[in-house]
Amino acid sequence: MSLFDRLFGASKKPQPDIVFGRYTDAYKSEAQQAAFDRSLEAFERGDRMDAYRDFLLFLKDENVENITWQESGDSLQFEFWQGSRRVTGIANNEKVKVESKVARADDLNVGFLRRLMEYNFNLKFSRFALDPDNTLCIVFDTHIIDGAPHKLLQAMRELAIHADKQDDLLLDEFKMLRPAEERTFGDIPETEKELKYNYLRQEIESAFAEMDKGKPDPNQFPGTYAYMLLALAFRLDYLIRPEGFMMDVLERIHSIYFAKTSQTPQVKVQNIRKEFQKLLDRPKEAHFKEMYRTRSTFGVNPPVNHGTIAGLIEGEMPNMEWPIQQNHDELALAVPQYIAGFALFHYAPPKPVRELLNLFFQITESGFFQSVGFDINFADAEGRLNKPEIVKAIRKIAEQNRDHFPQLKFDVNRLDFASMVLFAKSYILIMKDLNLNKAE
Repeated sequence: MSLFDRLFGASKKPQPDIVFGRYTDAYKSEAQQAAFDRSLEAFERGDRMDAYRDFLLFLKDENVENITWQESGDSLQFEFWQGSRRVTGIANNEKVKVESKVARADDLNVGFLRRLMEYNFNLKFSRFALDPDNTLCIVFDTHIIDGAPHKLLQAMRELAIHADKQDDLLLDEFKMLRPAEERTFGDIPETEKELKYNYLRQEIESAFAEMDKGKPDPNQFPGTYAYMLLALAFRLDYLIRPEGFMMDVLERIHSIYFAKTSQTPQVKVQNIRKEFQKLLDRPKEAHFKEMYRTRSTFGVNPPVNHGTIAGLIEGEMPNMEWPIQQNHDELALAVPQYIAGFALFHYAPPKPVRELLNLFFQITESGFFQSVGFDINFADAEGRLNKPEIVKAIRKIAEQNRDHFPQLKFDVNRLDFASMVLFAKSYILIMKDLNLNKAE
C-alpha cells in the first residue's frame, strides 16, 4: 500500500505505488524495540546466536521486506538490502562477518586504488578490499566476543550506507569498473522516468529564468536566490528520489552553500547554478539509469524531536517577509519549501511531522503528483486551493497519530487560503506550534 493510501484511505482509483523521500529506520515498532532489548540481554548471558536472531528481527522492516536469514547448524546466514546493494553476512560461534560486493575491476588503476585508501581512512568499522577476482567489496568482521548488538548496529550501518552510495559514483568515475552484481529489483516504468525527468528539467530551467529576470538583482540579494536554489535541490531529492550522480550533485549543492570558505554568497550561488547545469547537460539515458526503486535497512538521517523542526521554522520563516512585501511570489514560496525540504533531507522528524511535510509537498507541488498518477485534488492548475480536501487530509493525519501523540492538534482555522504563498506560510507556522508530547 502506498504512503498516500495509508494516510488518506482508498481513492476512487488505485494510487500509484511511488515512494518519496529518503528511507528512515527511525520509526521502529514496539515489537522491534523489544527484539533489540532481548538481543542485548541474550548477548550478556552469552547466548550469542539467540542475540543475533533477535538483532535481525530488530532490523526487519515489515513494510519493505528488507532482510532474510536462515540457520544451518551453529551458523546463521543472512542478507539484507541497502538501496541497490545486497549485503550478506554470517554469524557463528567464532565470528560475525558482513560484506557487500560493490564493483568488479578490469584494471587496477592507481587513481582508483588511491580513492579506496582515502575511503578506508575515514571508515571506523568496515574497510574496502579486493578479493582474488578483483571484485571490490566493503567488509566488516569481528570476533564474537566483541560482536555486541550495539557494535553490530553501528558497523553494519556504516558498511551498508557506504556500499550503496559508492557503487554508482565509482562506476561513473572509473570506466574500468563494472557492476559486481546486476540489479534485479526496482525497475520503474519508462513513463514514470520520463515524467520525473521532464519535471527535473522544467524546475531547473524555471529557476534559471527567475534568476535571469534580475528582479531582484541576484548580485544584491544572493541569499534570496540561495533559498530558491536550495529549496529546489531538496525538492528534487524528495520527489524524484535519485540515485548515483544526481544524488551526489544535490548533496554537493548543499555543501557548496554551507561550506565555511572565503567565497562570497554571490559566488556560491553561481557555483550552485553550475551544479544544476550539470544535471541539464547530463544525457537523458544517464538519468534514466539512476531512476529505480530501492529497499533499505538503515536510514541516513538522524531522528530528531519536534523542537529541532520548530527551531528550524522559527529561524528561517522571517526571511519570507521581504519577498512577500515585494510581490516576488516564487522567491517567497521558496522559503517554506526550503524548510520542508531541509527537514526531510537532513532529519528523520517525528512521524506525524513527516506525514504533514509530505502533504505540504502534495499541495504545493500538486501538478507533479497528479502527473505521475495520484488522484488528488488539493490545487488546480492555476494554484487555486481546495480547502475542504486539504482540511480533510490534515485531520486524517492527526487522527491516525492520536494514539501516540494525544495532544496533536493542527489548527486549520489559522490556514490562509488566499494564495499558495500565504497558505504555505500559514501551514509551516502552524507546524511550529504543534504539541508532540507522546502518550505516557
